[in-house]
Amino acid sequence: MKLLFDQNLSPRLVDFLVDLFPESSHVRSVGLDRATDEAVWRFALEHGFTIVTKDSDFQERSQVADSVPCVVWIRRGNSSTADIEAMIRQHVNAIATLGREQDAQFLILL
Repeated sequence: MKLLFDQNLSPRLVDFLVDLFPESSHVRSVGLDRATDEAVWRFALEHGFTIVTKDSDFQERSQVADSVPCVVWIRRGNSSTADIEAMIRQHVNAIATLGREQDAQFLILL
């Protein structure tokens, strides 16, 4: 599974989580640091990424779109990069299985 970290998350997460998700990237690394949510959405869908974000817009978009990439929505307020990394590590199995079932394309982490 490849994760695409949204602008609201640290690009350092790519390196910190390379042992679990080695093909991951950050929007900044793929030229989408100033892109719209729609552009990030399309890129993730076209390139097989799961979006990891703190932005509720992706959750709303996933409910109305025909084709959706998997999305991990981190619903925790101000958190350090280390806290976000720990949260992803704690939920690695749920993230890794995301998208394997038709109805399981969205995961909320609190």
